[in-house]
Amino acid sequence: MIFETFPVGLLQCNCAILGDEVTREAIVIDPGDEVERILAALKKHDLKLRRIMNTHTHIDHVGANAELRDRTGAEVCLHKADLPLLENLKRQAAMIGIPEPPASRVDAFLETGDVIRCGSIHFGVLHTPGHTPGSLTFETEMLSTGGKTGKSSGLISADTDIQPVTLLEGNKAPRQVLFTGDTLFMSSIGRTDLWGGSYETILKSLAGILRKYDDSTLVYPGHGPATTIGYERQFNPFLQELM
Repeated sequence: MIFETFPVGLLQCNCAILGDEVTREAIVIDPGDEVERILAALKKHDLKLRRIMNTHTHIDHVGANAELRDRTGAEVCLHKADLPLLENLKRQAAMIGIPEPPASRVDAFLETGDVIRCGSIHFGVLHTPGHTPGSLTFETEMLSTGGKTGKSSGLISADTDIQPVTLLEGNKAPRQVLFTGDTLFMSSIGRTDLWGGSYETILKSLAGILRKYDDSTLVYPGHGPATTIGYERQFNPFLQELM
């Protein structure tokens, strides 16, 4: 698997690119901004973008959807419950003082239990509302390389540090990996005071994640450094009441 992640835009949303080394097909998660940078990364790895997957539709996660779709022909996939946010990008842009990006067409709605395939890469879909009504978490598997930070070489590469915990340990078996968007961060969770947010709902979603995934599961959030489920069980204050 080819994997690269880097922060984009004013709010530094973590954009992730995952590609099949054989078919050269790729998925991009949360292209919030900086289309040229995303296209350059795809070109560097000789990848053909097939799908754009959004964890949710806040402007910092979807701002580049339309241009990226137009220039690559990739399908845009998200949860239907977040359509009202997508249809109000003008209001979202005004809230943070940036120009309004064009809203992209949506090609597929995702729900819990769906499986997205891209070459040999399979993504499971989990609806994890709370930050927004349609927030999603994506699950896949990666082969670890033995590195201690996201700047390691090999099958996993990234531009962002993922300290303070060692996330890539050994290389004997794949690790489960979650892309949680703004549902779960290192030592924190997504805010719920925005349009459509619910603290009670996000706690239910987080409880479901804790039940489903073991401590070794890697977590790539929508902002900030990566972490593991085990680290969050131990140090995330918002999860203590769920234990």
